[in-house]
Amino acid sequence: MTDRIQTRNIRLRTAPLVAGARILGLGSTQPENVVTNDDLAQRMETNDQWIRERVGIQSRRIAEKGTLLVDMAAEAGSRAVKDAGITPTEIDTVIVATCTMPNGIPNAAAQTAERIGIPAPGAFDLNAACAGFSYGIGTAADLVRSGSSRHVLVIGAEKLSDWMDWTDRSTAIIFADGAGAAVVGPATDEASVGIGPLTWGSAGDMAQTIRINADTNALFQEGQAVFRWATTKIAPVALKAIELAGLTPADIDVLVPHQANLRIVEAVAKRLRKDGARDDMVVADDIIHSGNTSSASIPLALDHMRADGRVRSGDIALLVGFGAGLSFAGQVVVLP
Repeated sequence: MTDRIQTRNIRLRTAPLVAGARILGLGSTQPENVVTNDDLAQRMETNDQWIRERVGIQSRRIAEKGTLLVDMAAEAGSRAVKDAGITPTEIDTVIVATCTMPNGIPNAAAQTAERIGIPAPGAFDLNAACAGFSYGIGTAADLVRSGSSRHVLVIGAEKLSDWMDWTDRSTAIIFADGAGAAVVGPATDEASVGIGPLTWGSAGDMAQTIRINADTNALFQEGQAVFRWATTKIAPVALKAIELAGLTPADIDVLVPHQANLRIVEAVAKRLRKDGARDDMVVADDIIHSGNTSSASIPLALDHMRADGRVRSGDIALLVGFGAGLSFAGQVVVLP
């Protein structure tokens, strides 16, 4: 076949490459319903102190039964598009990172795009669980850089409450609902590139440590095994992402790990500071009031820190996602 093409002098055209990609805007949404640790203590054997000491959570947001995952995804996505200063018609690709759709078909991305008013985009879901947003940002950056897309809307959206056993305190105290989003677009030149190379991987030998229980159809987690894995394996992923971006730990202004457990977040930050990160590096702690929202946790944390004035446009942020799969990913980005 190759010889035949060469004989006919056929040359396929490729899309023009761009220097790189950057994040143009952010957006997020959470349910109004706040569930405190004391609320959970009314339905299971636990208490506020026990929860705070083990995972650092004080409260979380849980959606009403009638709220759909795609409703939250559309709200967060709309806010990100507005924040980017573009219109929905300028989005040509939609990626929804999620692991909690009620059914595999239809996907969340096409439904979300329709709700936002994005006409006929490329639309697909990405399931890397809690690492999903970082996977999505990496994929979007590659699509933009290759010329396959110009503006990509990446949304992390989860309705984990639909998959909870509300009598199981090992999971019910941790997980919550919400959505966060980012618009990824082209960098005008090499100096304005705002998304560094993605470092990613998986530990399939530990895949069963976080799974849907076939008997109960509820999320199950071997908490101690996941904790040990995350506190030893994730900091090196973060350091690799910094290296790939051509930076040092001292260059990082903001650390945004997946909000799985406050003790894990603190362990990753401690390791980075041991390797040269600054004492004034801002560390996301959104889990305290948002719980673990899986793929939504990183963009939620970013948007909340921006609203609180804890981060500024131009800050260098290190994003690190990790969770079920077990999957992990990280990249350095410049905040919009």
